[in-house]
Formats: sequence, C-alpha cells, structure tokens
Amino acid sequence: MLPDILVKRSVTKSGKKVTHLRWWVSLILSMALAIGTWNPTGHHFIHYLSSGNPLEGFKPFYILVMFALWLLALKAILQSLKWYGALIAAAVIVAFVYGIAQYGWLDLSDWESLGWIATIALGLIIWLGMNASIIWKTATGVYTTDATDED
Repeated sequence: MLPDILVKRSVTKSGKKVTHLRWWVSLILSMALAIGTWNPTGHHFIHYLSSGNPLEGFKPFYILVMFALWLLALKAILQSLKWYGALIAAAVIVAFVYGIAQYGWLDLSDWESLGWIATIALGLIIWLGMNASIIWKTATGVYTTDATDED
C-alpha cells in the first residue's frame, strides 16, 4: 500500500525493528508547522489572526495550539542542536541556496521565492532539531547527547 521507502525496516544493534516512516512523518509535521505559521500565499496562521478580533470563535484555541507546537519545536531544536547548531544548519541552507542561485536555477530578486525558501528552511531546521539525536546515534553509535556533570 505504501511505497517501500516509507515502510522500510531496519534492525538496531539491540535487535529492535524500526521503520523509516518516522523520518517522513516528522518531515511532514515540521513543514506543516512552518508553512502553517507563515507562507507567501497569505493562507497561514498569522494572516488568520490579523483578520479580525483574535479572541473570537476558535482563535484562542488555535493560538494556544500553535504556541504549544512552537514550544515543542523550539525545545527540540535547542535541546538537540543548541543555538550554534541551529545557526550552522541555517548557514548550510543559505550556502546551498546561494549555490543554486549562482547556477541560475533560482532568482533571488523574487520576494515570493525568498519567502518560500525561508519557510521551507525553517521547516528543515525544525525537522533537524526533532531528529538530530537519532541522526547522531546512527552516525556515531552514541546514545545520548545530553551534558553530564563530567563536562
């Protein structure tokens, strides 16, 4: 039913079977948060809030849900990447976009394109923050990235 890349399973060193679907689900959720908060089309949370009274209808509920989701995203980013890791990730994305622009594949004078680039880049940074510990564990075999008393 689902493509093989979504349901592929790997076996960890401890024998636990994990699916690759979590990578795709976290990517979709990260992009949904970034694009849902703001995007160049005007169909986003900030536009919804700015049109009318922010305390009418379900707007307070939406505000609290978005606030909670952003708190979780920021906690994940700051816990796994820290500020310097998030800045390095942003610098890598900017360098990639600059390289694409140098080949003429992207027009950086178009503000709508820049808005989409910024929105998608933020989604990628959220995704990286959510998955950095898994990536680190896979690459190095180290199970924790938390500071200890010995540091």
